[in-house]
Amino acid sequence: EPVMHVEITVPEENVGDIMGDLNSRRGRMQGVEAEGATQTVKAQIPMAEMLRYAPDLNSMTSGAGVFSMEFSHYEEVPAHLAQKIIDESKAAKEAAAK
Repeated sequence: EPVMHVEITVPEENVGDIMGDLNSRRGRMQGVEAEGATQTVKAQIPMAEMLRYAPDLNSMTSGAGVFSMEFSHYEEVPAHLAQKIIDESKAAKEAAAK
């Protein structure tokens, strides 16, 4: 699966929420940099976990957060997630065949 390098700039008071959210998305923290009243969180996160990130970030920061991401590298999908993807794909094919 593709893994993205992500930088998220948020007000200081939102950093804890952002870090918790990134952990729930299988993110690996790379560091936090202070920039005045904001902080930039750097992380690597699977692209599949970032598909709906913009509205979630807006919700967590009341529209005050911004993020950027770029491709970093590929990693093997964890076995339990790979099986889930395979099962969902089979179910979709069976439903389409009906």
